[in-house]
Amino acid sequence: MAKKHGPQIKDDKQYEALRKQGASKEKAARIANTSRQAAGRRGGKSPPYEEWTKDELGGRARELGIQGRSKMSKGELIDAIRHH
Repeated sequence: MAKKHGPQIKDDKQYEALRKQGASKEKAARIANTSRQAAGRRGGKSPPYEEWTKDELGGRARELGIQGRSKMSKGELIDAIRHH
């Protein structure tokens, strides 16, 4: 049975599972307090990386701090972004 973490935590069971996986208290609380229905509505707005231009992929790789991106092909950029 999940321990009660106070009124600030909506899903105690999920909070404990995230903490056991190594998530910080702040991250675990943020995730546990997000309703599953609201989280589902937010996702899926971006097209797949295969539909992005190489310049767009390069910009995303720059945001993520991926090294060597200027020499990568489009496929290599996609792989690097997905596995960052």
